[in-house]
Amino acid sequence: MGDARVTPAPVPGKDKIVETVVGAARASYGRLVALLAARDGDLAASEDALSEAFAAALKVWPTRGIPANPDAWLLTTARNRLINAHRHEAVKARGMDEILRRMDAPSAAQEPIPDQRLALMFVCAHPAIQDDIRTPLMLQTILGLDAAQIASAFLVSPTTMGQRLVRAKAKIKAAGIGFKIPDLDALPERLEDVLSAIYAAFGTSFDAVAGSDDCNMSLAEEAIFLARVLVSLMPQEPEALGLLALMLYVDARKAARWGPDGAFVPLKDQDASLWERAKIVEAEDLLVRASKLNRLGRFQIEAAIQSIHVQAPITGTTNWAALRSFHELLLTHRPSIGAFVSYAAVLQAMGQGRSALEVLTSLDASDVSSYQPFWVTLAAAHRACDEVTAAAVAMERAIGLTENPQVRAFLLREREG
Repeated sequence: MGDARVTPAPVPGKDKIVETVVGAARASYGRLVALLAARDGDLAASEDALSEAFAAALKVWPTRGIPANPDAWLLTTARNRLINAHRHEAVKARGMDEILRRMDAPSAAQEPIPDQRLALMFVCAHPAIQDDIRTPLMLQTILGLDAAQIASAFLVSPTTMGQRLVRAKAKIKAAGIGFKIPDLDALPERLEDVLSAIYAAFGTSFDAVAGSDDCNMSLAEEAIFLARVLVSLMPQEPEALGLLALMLYVDARKAARWGPDGAFVPLKDQDASLWERAKIVEAEDLLVRASKLNRLGRFQIEAAIQSIHVQAPITGTTNWAALRSFHELLLTHRPSIGAFVSYAAVLQAMGQGRSALEVLTSLDASDVSSYQPFWVTLAAAHRACDEVTAAAVAMERAIGLTENPQVRAFLLREREG
């Protein structure tokens, strides 16, 4: 008789293990944190336990193989970490089996919000949480951005943002803010913070290089997906429609943003034939639907600005007067450093370099010191006013603040040209 021993299934290679762990982190992080925090509302402890579970997966799975249900394994491991961490407080795990069961057999019909990541974002927009930390909290906890990425979006240092997030989580725990999914009628008052977080996450994909494995690129798809869920959930909210339209306009141009050699291509030089027409048509439809609801807001205005840009290849000219009007309207609805810099860029493009300089120099120096678009626009405005030395200084600062190598190479060519 031959050897009857069963040959064990081969253990996946390291690359496959890492790919599975990273995939689980991207797809399930927010949902798993929500399930862990549902028990006692301790967001920080839930995040720590889940991080330890991911680390454990990288150690255990290479020898034992990838479990049939990676999410359940991660949740169980994180749950055990929580139990061990709180054992001296007699925190029990009663109810966790039910949570596991619900995770394995979810029933979207029983949940007011069909996507658990989106649901947890609305939780983070709780009125009891300080308003200026709600969006950063969503970006870190649900969408997985680190403090440096979030800090860049809010023009503060990573240390400052990290401290704010730690303090916010401590306040949430101390105040006993329950991580309860809000009812549908409570969503409108929390919507603005959620929309801002989705758009901030989308913005991190701008510097991702086509063809790379940068996880930021997948955030664009994630953000668009979450916006679609929002629109289906709240079809009468014009700002949800406006945000989805805005992101579709921008995402439609991604194939034209990088040349065949990987070089960065600015909007004015892009090959419009590479733009995704279906996304642009959908965006136009969404913007029309939003306008019929007669409640104008920031994201509708920004989408309208993008609509003008995509019409330029069709008409053969850019309607700069309309762009200026929309930028001025945006400043009345949502003044921000980015909005002022974009407005100055429009003025400069219209041949009003001096007016652009006036807008830029009116901004607080501490707010723009590390904001790369400010220095690029300032350099262009100085060049328009034949202020060569000042333009060179601003361009050097812009190049120094540019992390993307392709964009940096483009700016270097601009400087030499």
